[in-house]
Amino acid sequence: MSQSLNILDVSLRDGSHSVRHSFTVEQVRAAAKGLNAAGVRYFEVTHGDGLGGSSLQYGLSKVDELKLIEAAVEEATFSEVSVLLIPGIGTKQDLQAAASIGAKMVRVATHVTEADVAAQHIGLGRELGLKTVGFLMMAHMTPVEKIVEQAKLFESYGAEVVYVTDSAGALLPHEVTARVAALKDTLQCDIGFHAHNNLSMALANTIAAIEAGANYIDGSLRALGAGAGNTQTEVMVAVLEKLGYQTGIDLYKLMDVANEVIAPLMQQPQEISGSSLVLGYAGVYSSFLLHAQKAAQQFGVDERDILMELGQRKTVGGQEDLIYEVAQQLVKA
Repeated sequence: MSQSLNILDVSLRDGSHSVRHSFTVEQVRAAAKGLNAAGVRYFEVTHGDGLGGSSLQYGLSKVDELKLIEAAVEEATFSEVSVLLIPGIGTKQDLQAAASIGAKMVRVATHVTEADVAAQHIGLGRELGLKTVGFLMMAHMTPVEKIVEQAKLFESYGAEVVYVTDSAGALLPHEVTARVAALKDTLQCDIGFHAHNNLSMALANTIAAIEAGANYIDGSLRALGAGAGNTQTEVMVAVLEKLGYQTGIDLYKLMDVANEVIAPLMQQPQEISGSSLVLGYAGVYSSFLLHAQKAAQQFGVDERDILMELGQRKTVGGQEDLIYEVAQQLVKA
């Protein structure tokens, strides 16, 4: 197949959730150096919740993210460093600071029905000369028609890529196909896809997205990411090469950075546990997992019950405080 793909690795951003935002400059530098040597075009570096995410609500970073971004940029002689920005968490000033130290891409992320809050951030990204992306999170929560409507808003603001983002790892391949194909048929810009593996569907969903027309694809080394992790970058590259897609990535070098740099810093294996499975089953934001585990321990309740209730309430990113409220209510019940 002749379709060329843009692989974006999120180990140093989505993986921040999994390691409780404890990345050091040395770890980021080593991973960035390896990703660059392997020929990965883009990789993302910020707190798990994006620029400005270091807080009591979302989790405090061990190291200021600007220092991590700066270290990554210094190693990225071929690769380009992306940053995530969620309006209401990150600010325009945060984005200007990231751009000033060499970030080349910004992905402005909103809930799937709230693209309108991102207009000024998308506009600023374009003004700063960044590759500017709209990131529609929790894409399982709304019908295809609504996703198309919101994606068109992102494009109208200047987004050069619009992502279908399966933040809960809740989608199945036919649902990914429907969403990506609808955007491909409607938009003039490029289409991206970001998966989580809570139902063990990440790679299958990624292939479905590519076949439906997505050409920006996310993964993380050793699947390091929130919940059960993301599509595993090195496995994805191997499968795509077997399918005949052009990735331009050196698989051996990618495996080396996964095994020699990322694996040693992982605090637990990325596997589908009972709780991460419930994330996908109930449709809950993947980064809620560690918060739910902490609340369950604090209040002596089953973390799966917390996650199921959060799914019933259709909670979205930014509602982390509800995790503890739900745990307290389960105790009373």
